[in-house]
Amino acid sequence: MSAEQTAIEVPEGYRPLDVETLAPYLGEHPALRERLGGDPAAWQVEEVGDGNLNLVFLVRGPAGGLCVKQALPYVRLVGESWPLPLDRAFFEHEALVEHGRHAPGLTPAVYRFDPVLMLTVMELLEPHIIMRRGMIQGIRYPRAAADMAEYMARTLFFTSDLGMPAAEKKARVAVFCANTALCNITEDLIFTEPYMVHDNNWWTSPQLDNAAAAVRADAPLKRAVSRLKCRFMGSAEALIHGDLHTGSIMVTQDDTRVIDPEFAFFGPMGFDTGAFVGNLLLNYFSQDGHATEADDRTAYKAWVLETVEEFWGAFAERYGALWAERGGDAYPAALFAGAEGEASLAQARDAAIADLFTDTLQFGAAKMIRRLLGIAHNIDFEWIEDPDRRAACERPALLLGRELLVNAASYRTIQAVTDAARDFQARAGA
Repeated sequence: MSAEQTAIEVPEGYRPLDVETLAPYLGEHPALRERLGGDPAAWQVEEVGDGNLNLVFLVRGPAGGLCVKQALPYVRLVGESWPLPLDRAFFEHEALVEHGRHAPGLTPAVYRFDPVLMLTVMELLEPHIIMRRGMIQGIRYPRAAADMAEYMARTLFFTSDLGMPAAEKKARVAVFCANTALCNITEDLIFTEPYMVHDNNWWTSPQLDNAAAAVRADAPLKRAVSRLKCRFMGSAEALIHGDLHTGSIMVTQDDTRVIDPEFAFFGPMGFDTGAFVGNLLLNYFSQDGHATEADDRTAYKAWVLETVEEFWGAFAERYGALWAERGGDAYPAALFAGAEGEASLAQARDAAIADLFTDTLQFGAAKMIRRLLGIAHNIDFEWIEDPDRRAACERPALLLGRELLVNAASYRTIQAVTDAARDFQARAGA
């Protein structure tokens, strides 16, 4: 953002709420008051937003709890010097409702959206924790891979030209096209800034100074990420979450919920699948930094890579099965009648899923590089206090990111990717 940019205009009546003013607001709405129970003055309200953009409140009463998320007219991570439109709250609400309809039970229930205060009131997820935080602790989540595969297969398929009538999809694309500010953040922070000298960039220094300089000088890498940026900007395949890292997933041992889709728009499917895979790989490389004498994290690292493999296998199978059931306007059934037609359609499905796999690897790699050299790093690494130890974990992750972004077409199976992760880490430790 340049110095000339001014503050975002806010709707008349908009005001940021706080722990003192939120309870009276909720108490004005009977359905919300009933969910909490008792006297609003006695409700427990805490602000827990540790993300980059918004206010997040947890509210508890004698009958239950609520989560309230309110947009601020600027990037919270930076402050008022970086204005940001409030209508991102609208797009988040629309995506929560749409994705919740297609993947029931895998998103939080939404109870109210306020278009003036730009806030969403939703289900309080307890005893869930952010998946990234649990994985840093070495906690296994046996349902996460299958649940995320189901979530992505259903949300991506049913909002694509395979699962949604063409006219309806075009109308929804038109709505989400207006989420330009957050798309622009992605375009800059993921696909451009890490590959140049920019004030937003930072890394573990001086340990990774040479690695960061090598990225800035890497012409094949910059060509690859620029081609990928073009796909992100111009491929309206499905309604994607747009920021589907392990910090946007809340989990227990037997439940998985996807939150925070404020970056949602109609974009390339591989951006969502890649974000999840890329962040799992980042966690894999971070584990040595969290190892102790009592737990060297060897077994947990194996589980993380097993989760990568399980996710992609389950996603590809489920997405393919949905496509086999219905081809949508893109693949009319009349064109693929009979045994020969069915075989031809199966060939088309396999080719499309193979292309999506390549997209997944490249978008995942771009997310990895951005989290190591750009703004807003992952706590997977940032919670490793010793910079030498942290850099030792980050270096092979950066090298794998470069490899997958430039040479994704060389990887035909997810097992080849997890083998590469093991190899890059082993070489770094040699």
